[in-house]
Amino acid sequence: MSRLRVPGRRPWWRRTVATTGLLALVATALVGIGTAPAGAASWTPKPAPMTTPWTNQVPVDKPLPEYPRPQLTRPDWANLNGIWDFAVTGRDAGQPASFTDQIRVPFVAESALSGIQRKITENDKLWYKRTFTVPSDWNGRRVELNFGASDWQTTVWVNGTQVGAHKGGYDSFGYDITPQLNGGTNAVVVSVYDPTQTGGQAVGKQRINDVRPHDGGGIFYTAASGIWQTVWLEPVAAAHITRLDMTPNLGDSTLRVKVQGASASGRSARVTVSSGGTVVGTATGTVGSEISVPVPNARLWTPEDPFLYDVKAELLDGSAVTDSAGGYTGMRSIAVAKVDGVLRPVLNGKFVFQTGTLDQGYWPDGIYTAPTDAALKSDLQAHKDLGFNMVRKHIKVEPQRWFYWADKLGLLVWQDMPAMDTGKSPDSAARTQWESEFHAIIDQHRSSPSLVMWVDQNEGWGQYDQARIANEVKAYDPSRLVNNMSGVNCCGSVDGGNGDVVDNHIYVGPGNTAPTATRAAVLGEFGGLGYKVPGHEWFPGGGFSYEDQPSVSALNNRFTGLLDSIRVGQLPAGLSASVYTEITDVENEANGLLTYDRQVVKVDTARVKAANQALIDASRNPAPPVTLPTGQYKSLRVTTPGYTDKYLRHQDALAFTAVVGAGSDAVLRSDATWKIVTGLGNSNCYSLESRNYPGEYLRHQNFRVRRDADDGSALFKADATWCAVAGSGGVRLSSANLPGSYLRHIDSEVWLATPGGTHAWDNPATFTEDTTWAVEAPWAP
Repeated sequence: MSRLRVPGRRPWWRRTVATTGLLALVATALVGIGTAPAGAASWTPKPAPMTTPWTNQVPVDKPLPEYPRPQLTRPDWANLNGIWDFAVTGRDAGQPASFTDQIRVPFVAESALSGIQRKITENDKLWYKRTFTVPSDWNGRRVELNFGASDWQTTVWVNGTQVGAHKGGYDSFGYDITPQLNGGTNAVVVSVYDPTQTGGQAVGKQRINDVRPHDGGGIFYTAASGIWQTVWLEPVAAAHITRLDMTPNLGDSTLRVKVQGASASGRSARVTVSSGGTVVGTATGTVGSEISVPVPNARLWTPEDPFLYDVKAELLDGSAVTDSAGGYTGMRSIAVAKVDGVLRPVLNGKFVFQTGTLDQGYWPDGIYTAPTDAALKSDLQAHKDLGFNMVRKHIKVEPQRWFYWADKLGLLVWQDMPAMDTGKSPDSAARTQWESEFHAIIDQHRSSPSLVMWVDQNEGWGQYDQARIANEVKAYDPSRLVNNMSGVNCCGSVDGGNGDVVDNHIYVGPGNTAPTATRAAVLGEFGGLGYKVPGHEWFPGGGFSYEDQPSVSALNNRFTGLLDSIRVGQLPAGLSASVYTEITDVENEANGLLTYDRQVVKVDTARVKAANQALIDASRNPAPPVTLPTGQYKSLRVTTPGYTDKYLRHQDALAFTAVVGAGSDAVLRSDATWKIVTGLGNSNCYSLESRNYPGEYLRHQNFRVRRDADDGSALFKADATWCAVAGSGGVRLSSANLPGSYLRHIDSEVWLATPGGTHAWDNPATFTEDTTWAVEAPWAP
């Protein structure tokens, strides 16, 4: 367990300027162009329930100063984050006569960093107000007012005129406010209504709860109401670029680009791809149509080498450039394909196991909004430090800068569509809204090379039309994988039966998820190992997990044991990806590899990284499958040094080890002989039938291993089935229904033992040796 060390802050210009060439355009950003609200000088944040390393680094009036849209950059913009006037009224009230509070945008009203920190219910409406002036050098251009995201129903007025209304909590939106500008000081007013789970919209894990730490809450967390991403102004030409849809095509070494535009019908666009300032390809085409830009000898984007090319798009009027925007791309492909007869996801045509964590994206100080851009990056960097190559963003959609950091650092991203409330069947209006927002999210993030899979629904929450939605998402974005339902085996969910993967949730797991003829097998959630760090709990004593660990040592042993189990058992059996719950604690969930305040890394970073790397390496260089000779009698010899004259035998129906030799009596030799047969509960595995008690098999029951007659039940068949995995000098036998637990001898008794487990028979000393058996000629043929 280690403390996080936060490096010294870089100069403001180093923090503002992004690292690819075209993103350097943000250096000219304007901030603080409005008049501070009355009383802003006395504004202070509320005390955070837990402080992260960045809590006290948030500027009062210039939070999150970075350019918010890295995939479509322009040199001129003005950040409106900072102190706004604020009020809360009843849900049906009009604009209040006075705004009695101040809020720091873009932190939600429930958060400490906002300075409000109050519970918002379905009976409330939030009101924001501030002033701004438009720089004189923007004259002659249109001015757009942009919102990264606001949850949920947002209405915007400029100088008393409504300029737009938006429904959605996770997609960006904006309005051309040029007609409403007065040439001097302008006022913008925003109202937001957020019913959270009492409405029918996408809410993810938000629930209306007390905003201060409290007991309970389970897997659901504090709501996040109102503006929660950057608000900014931007001047654009009358005809201008609105989006760059970029899809790499490795087959012909091109980047396919659709330049989307406003008031640009019939215009031409020129797209240039460069690297380090050197042009590698350029092409011209019509706005809204696909332009193929050559990228010869492309340097492919991978988690190990997340190389990004710079992209520039120019809108043309004849030969004159009337608008330009910058961006970036990574050349990579994602698909499913047969690899050694098993359907697998392939990155750039090659299978690599995707090992990642569940990332909820919550913060104790900012709730939905990371306190700084460095904080936003830090959770992704933690994945890299721990050796993961993938992250599942769980039923939340982050700001575009989060995707930039995933692209830059090299993490494969599974992006969930935020779910509607659990246990409800959404009505037609809710379905229409949810699907519309899903399409908007796809459009806004479709150019990110790190994003490789859309996860439509989760564990049946608000489920409907699973198959139709999966097909439509695939048609809307055919360049990525689609997961119709994460956790098809859980919680009443209904599998649509289609998509690119079949996805199980198994706690603690890792369990068995089998590929099909049409879908690769992934483990969408597993783990949930808990360890509470004193002084770093959201509500001391209130945390929970799926399996508490008594010590840091036990946590390390158990977690790396799960990763090792996937490597030696599930990977060879067809599993292609796994998502561990979770990267950080969240409120009363204590399942994190890091504490909720990001102050403590609970696990041994080097050890976890090595286990992840071994898993990734094994997928690239798979070991041959371990097979046993079915229909034959064999004896199983101990391989632990000092005990190699002992064999697995039964006695009075219980399993033991005993010394067996040529002079042993016939009963002992027969007790130590087993017939290897096809697994009763899994035909890919094996069962061990007693030589002298035909019809009775070696099985585990309450962890003790014994010999019992087959009673025909599914439980017995599963308990009596063992899957063979490679061991040094022999074979290891993993339980079919408790994968990752092994047949082990200890003090001459035979148990079902788990690496990192808490029982006496899980003792880590000589664990691997004690669970490895040499398959030899039978003592009783």
